[in-house]
Amino acid sequence: MFRWLLTQAENGSVAHATAPDSVSSRSFDRLKDRQINSKGDPMTEKKGCIYSFFSSLWHLVDVASRVAITLVFLFFLLLIASAFMADSQTVVPASAALIVAPAGEIVEELSGDAWERSLAELRGPGLAETRLDELIEAIGTARDDGRIRLLVLDLDQMLGAGLSKLQELAAAVADFKESGKPVLARADLLDRSRYYLAATADEVYFHQSGVLLLTGFSNYQSFYKDALDRFEVDANVLRVGEFKSAVEPFLRNDMSEESRRASLGWMEDLWDSYVEDVSAFRSMEPAKLADFLDRFGDHLVAADGVSSRAAQDAGLVDLVGPRQVVEKRIAELLGEEPESESYSHIGWQDYLKATTDRRLEASEGPKVAVVVGRGTILDGDHSPGTIGGNSTSALIRQARLDEDVKAVVVRLDTGGGSVFASELIRQELERTREAGKTVVVSMSSVAASGGYWIATAADEVWASPTTITGSIGIFGLFPTVQKPLAKHLGVHVDGVGTTPLAGSLRMDREMQPELRQVLKTWLERGYADFLGHVAEARNMTVEEVDEIARGRVWSGEDAHELGLVDELGGLSGAVEAAASRAQLQPGYGVERVQEEPSLKDRLVMDLLSATVGRLGADSRRIDSLGAIESRSPLAALSRLLKQQGRLLLELNDPAGLYAHCLCKID
Repeated sequence: MFRWLLTQAENGSVAHATAPDSVSSRSFDRLKDRQINSKGDPMTEKKGCIYSFFSSLWHLVDVASRVAITLVFLFFLLLIASAFMADSQTVVPASAALIVAPAGEIVEELSGDAWERSLAELRGPGLAETRLDELIEAIGTARDDGRIRLLVLDLDQMLGAGLSKLQELAAAVADFKESGKPVLARADLLDRSRYYLAATADEVYFHQSGVLLLTGFSNYQSFYKDALDRFEVDANVLRVGEFKSAVEPFLRNDMSEESRRASLGWMEDLWDSYVEDVSAFRSMEPAKLADFLDRFGDHLVAADGVSSRAAQDAGLVDLVGPRQVVEKRIAELLGEEPESESYSHIGWQDYLKATTDRRLEASEGPKVAVVVGRGTILDGDHSPGTIGGNSTSALIRQARLDEDVKAVVVRLDTGGGSVFASELIRQELERTREAGKTVVVSMSSVAASGGYWIATAADEVWASPTTITGSIGIFGLFPTVQKPLAKHLGVHVDGVGTTPLAGSLRMDREMQPELRQVLKTWLERGYADFLGHVAEARNMTVEEVDEIARGRVWSGEDAHELGLVDELGGLSGAVEAAASRAQLQPGYGVERVQEEPSLKDRLVMDLLSATVGRLGADSRRIDSLGAIESRSPLAALSRLLKQQGRLLLELNDPAGLYAHCLCKID
């Protein structure tokens, strides 16, 4: 190619063939004319040679750049074509293992738009997310698929999941095992979440150099009172309810006794469930497992510091060895040659693509719509991973206006947020019920504060026994920084206003008494509205609700006993209950209502997905060292500061009132 370009440039034909009308070509043609007309003058001829050289060089660069751009364009066309053809090329082997390898955190809904999600996938499992419903769907479809002979849980890329989500996954695995097909699990690192899922398998394989660390649940927070005092920042916090701990970090240097007691109560419920579940999976006595977890240090010393040995001695894993041991075992179960360490398999994502036709839901006819609300509740329109007052209401409205939708299930996974946005969503659900459609709320790992506010519009509320809910309370937060500005920067604020409230919403002024009174009145009115919604929804008096409210957090099991929840169960149970209330006959459809990606978004996702596949990203694994590094103290501190700082910046309620619970467990 290069030799051809050079030949064309020397012949002087490249410029005319590629860009005869370009400015650069006309300029060099004039230089060439000057060279011809100046023959006989040595100096002129020398200059002409120089012009000729640079003319040829320019033509060469011009053509080369055009060829390069064309090749790049063709390359992307090929990638796009391969992306669109990928689904049709996926074939399920006749006798295969289904590899379920969750990447990153297991969530109800993926965060961000198509571009952000694709970039997260490219950057590795540390930023990736995996949808819970898709994992359950893949396992459920494989149960009755004769081509799938066994299930392999590859947990190296998994980073975490709420306990209620793990329990729903465990139920899917248990249902798969009822088909008589074996389930194997393997991992190089076993933490609390990974081991829970691994324990559901018939056989658990652990690398001999792997690390085991099964910590309990915790709820530790950073407290800023001394820091705020040091910088003379006035937090100006108002709240209703002595258990409303979301504002304690701005008021104290430690956890209050009320918050400590309440937090320990629901965390112990979750931990008891964890121990009972794992003990049942492994056919162990709960007391034996509890002893291992409580005295892990002693057990590790007894095993000479080898985690895999300690795990095997305690009966937590079945076989310790290199990864090749697992490969041989799978090949053996499939009836293939174990020595070759090869076997037919398919990844769960490819399996879902390959079985799409078998899973297509009816596009017409009665159906149940599922709307997912995950993340902080904020005012306005927001991308998935955040609940927007406008955007989430729009999804519910879409389901309400669909004549085929007879019932709506709202799947909530949120600690709350803006009171105003929560009320917008609640009102939209009320309109859905007024339209004659059933509304059921299904609580995931967390559905507290603003999440419970939304749930008061439902005909029926479902929660997992390990759901974190309640936190019925409200707070207001309006920090002001007039003191540090004056003391450290010499900045002072003064002026005039036509009313006592004029200029009172400035962070560089001390909060005015009039504004404090307004916020306090709004706060009390908001709490009264919250109690009223709950009382009406739960057929209780306001006084009865107030006794179990005041910001206190409850486990789903306790909330059920207190009358805040109707039934205990997961999403599938809530969907069935909604269909039953709507009097739908068997065979009804279930449709997930979500914002449909644009053609551009689909193109970006398909293109980057194809690129990831070409780079071999699907076969990425994170080793034990990498997984531990991601949980290092420095990384944990960085994540903590980012999460809390982002939350403060995101909160955007018009009145500055929030129903939010800082109740996420570590």
